[in-house]
Amino acid sequence: MFVQEGAQVGSATGSRETPCRPRPGTGTARFLSAGAVMVAAMANRSYLYSADSLPSADDIPKPVRCISEHNWSIPLAHKLLVGRETAVVPSMIWNPRIGIAADFAGGASLLGDLLRVVGQGLTDRDFAACVDKTMAHLDKQRGKFFLLETGEIISLGGNDPEQEVRDLVAHDIPAAVAQAEAALAGENDEWLASVRADWQDHFGSFYSEWLYFSFPDDQS
Repeated sequence: MFVQEGAQVGSATGSRETPCRPRPGTGTARFLSAGAVMVAAMANRSYLYSADSLPSADDIPKPVRCISEHNWSIPLAHKLLVGRETAVVPSMIWNPRIGIAADFAGGASLLGDLLRVVGQGLTDRDFAACVDKTMAHLDKQRGKFFLLETGEIISLGGNDPEQEVRDLVAHDIPAAVAQAEAALAGENDEWLASVRADWQDHFGSFYSEWLYFSFPDDQS
């Protein structure tokens, strides 16, 4: 059973199977609207948080601030935000050691710089609104570390989740950072054009103070 013990999942009663077993007594799942409940019952997500300390095998930071969630993939934005001083840490949600931590300030700066360059080739008002919302939310939810939870996504392939996360940290995330850094240096125009063409997939995540898995300050 995927949904963690004691989680409140609105009206979504269906279960999802995954090799990533939930940690008992961790975050509370909650929704903002009936529409969110409907999506939650069918989607697998990448979840991003911030905190001022790192999770351990026995405990999670307090507070854990919600940043964003993204359906069906680990978006470019999430990879860049955890692209500085990236490390594997215990998960705040699942039993396997599949959490990813990174420096908040460095990741936020990298994403902000790329969004500025992407925007130089777009006249889309929706993109400008997305950037404003993203950067304002990052500023509001600022912490020392980003904490990325990818268990639902990596479980889709049926492979060992801990190895999948090690590969993300060793290869996928550094590759995304390298592409962004090359684009910022004016050396990656083809990649930059592809990012502009599909900017919603890369940057259009759901940013909120409450995600499917949230961690209330008063939680025991």
